[in-house]
Amino acid sequence: MRRSNSISSVDSFEEDTMQIFIKDVSGTTINKPTAVPLTIPSSTSLSTLSALLALRHNLPASDLRLVHAGTHLTSPTSTLSSLQIPQNATLHMALPIRGGMPPKKIRCNFKDCRDAAQRIVGDCSFCSGHFCGKHRLLEDHKCEGLEDCKKASHERNAEKLNSERTVAIKGV
Repeated sequence: MRRSNSISSVDSFEEDTMQIFIKDVSGTTINKPTAVPLTIPSSTSLSTLSALLALRHNLPASDLRLVHAGTHLTSPTSTLSSLQIPQNATLHMALPIRGGMPPKKIRCNFKDCRDAAQRIVGDCSFCSGHFCGKHRLLEDHKCEGLEDCKKASHERNAEKLNSERTVAIKGV
């Protein structure tokens, strides 16, 4: 048995095999310097071919798409011969584009206000709301944590005043 330079997914004893070239997602040909073709049977289904390529490139097989002559090869049960892909054809691997609309702007949570919330300074740590410049203060948006906030700030101020208190010595 003679060893060849091509990559083979199955032994090619009795089946009609064909060589195809695969360009990966970045556009480079597999085995970049030598462009070794992929030798597979012409009865190989698209799902088998995409699974083979997904394993080879560590890509999810469900996301991998194959393109030939500008058309997406979509039906997974079709074979290369039924799609009339010629010998030495180049198939391109493609991935779906993720994304869509830009993130939604955060709006003020105060009743009917539709202004944009101020970043960082508009975030209330007591009610976890986001507020614009007009409603960012606790009194302005009637925060449920307002009493807790007042108690905490009162205790902080009392501690600070007690630590700074001067003691007068009597009878000197």
